[in-house]
Amino acid sequence: MTWWCTGIRWKDGGPSIGWYGPERGERVGVLGYGHRLAFAARGERHCLGVWRAGRRTPCPTGRPVPGRAGSSQCPECARLDRSFSVAADTNVADPRTYRVYLAWFGPGLLKVGITAEERGPARLLEQGAVTWAWLGRGPLMATRRTEELLRAALGVPDRIAYARKRAVRAHLPPRAERAGEVAELHARAAALPGWPESLERLGCEVVDHAVPFGLDTLPEPARVVTEMVPDGTVTGTLVGAAGPDLHFADGLVVDARLLAGWELVAPREDGGVEVPTAVVAPPSPEVGQEGLF
Repeated sequence: MTWWCTGIRWKDGGPSIGWYGPERGERVGVLGYGHRLAFAARGERHCLGVWRAGRRTPCPTGRPVPGRAGSSQCPECARLDRSFSVAADTNVADPRTYRVYLAWFGPGLLKVGITAEERGPARLLEQGAVTWAWLGRGPLMATRRTEELLRAALGVPDRIAYARKRAVRAHLPPRAERAGEVAELHARAAALPGWPESLERLGCEVVDHAVPFGLDTLPEPARVVTEMVPDGTVTGTLVGAAGPDLHFADGLVVDARLLAGWELVAPREDGGVEVPTAVVAPPSPEVGQEGLF
């Protein structure tokens, strides 16, 4: 029985690993901090197809996916996915209610974004937002226009690279200080003219993810896995997670997006970390928008 990993899933405010079995459907396995986590990649990495409206459409060809790719989709499935996507602005008629949010990842690292109201804070957990607050709620296009207003008027990006979020995660100021930065930007945003009339403004209620991420006990990130390879192993004690990143006690970070599409099995008893890694770059003073958010 083969189960393909689908990456990290934030369920009920905590991290889980998702699995997909052809003809079996989806399941998740809850991750616990302070416990040993060990796995090895078997075979080759395969495209997971398209996930839409709570259902997965398998890749018709089962094409292999490069080990370094941040996406577990082949080019054809990726194009199909983006052909009907809110993120790609190819599904502008979505009738659901959306929310606009401000997300904080570190000093000076704030972004604005939107998410379907029915998803609650899941999008913020998935992105690794340390602190955040809602700005407003309303129809999709009204939230999109608000997002664009804040980007233009306040210079707030809609994308921050995961590498930048990862680098500052062990150097965060106290909770009150990061909440203050979110509240200050929330006030500036609320004072702007030109908000769409159909958007309901929401008061500033700052939420912090230190507990679900395990931030207070995270070690300094030292190495990050750059790709999984056939028979490559990862073994260690999981101490925290943020967004797609799994943090281990020895400073290793595994971007769970790189696990998606692999069949993961138990490694041999003496298995250590036998996959390509790179040194985590120190925090940069410059705020950038490069890369996936």
